[in-house]
Amino acid sequence: MCRSCAPKLVYVRQPLCMKCGKELSDENQEYCRDCLHKKHLYDRGISLYRYTSVKKAVYRFKYAGRQEYAAFFGKEMAWHLGRQILSWKVDALVPVPLHPARKRKRGYNQAELLALEIGKQLGLRVENNWLIRTKNTVPQKLLNGQERQNNLKKAFNIGRNDVKLYDRIILVDDIYTTGTTLDEIAALLKEHGVSKVYCVTLACGSGV
Repeated sequence: MCRSCAPKLVYVRQPLCMKCGKELSDENQEYCRDCLHKKHLYDRGISLYRYTSVKKAVYRFKYAGRQEYAAFFGKEMAWHLGRQILSWKVDALVPVPLHPARKRKRGYNQAELLALEIGKQLGLRVENNWLIRTKNTVPQKLLNGQERQNNLKKAFNIGRNDVKLYDRIILVDDIYTTGTTLDEIAALLKEHGVSKVYCVTLACGSGV
């Protein structure tokens, strides 16, 4: 990250929603509006940056082939969020998977690259093929709340039979918006015996 661009990155700061980790405007709040009205199935989430400050970089990272961004972003996530990540005492990091067709077209899964860098920095196991995406869904950003839920039904499955070997895992993704994708995965994993599902994302919007 060059000196002129580094100051443009804005970290998520306290106070934070105690569930999803979005930044709150009122220190007397415990939860954002979304988490007050929606029961999330994951246990806790945290993010590194305000999405608006890294929007262009995330776009290039995802859609313009800039895989090298993963090294910087992954190290930043490990450095700033590492204490919280390690405190959860998880068995593995699990990146949110892309459908194989979309991964072939893009050439990589940005969530997987982030997870690998975080895992390398913190000495944590990364399971790339443990979770699979069986449904090539419409991008979530194009849908409203109910459409997002319907879009993801039966979109994921367990790729291996040893899911019960893990009791606590962290899902890794690039952007947190409504948490619908993470909830869908958390529901699946908990059905298979995972007791705790945490979430770590590169960026998120603000809570209110």
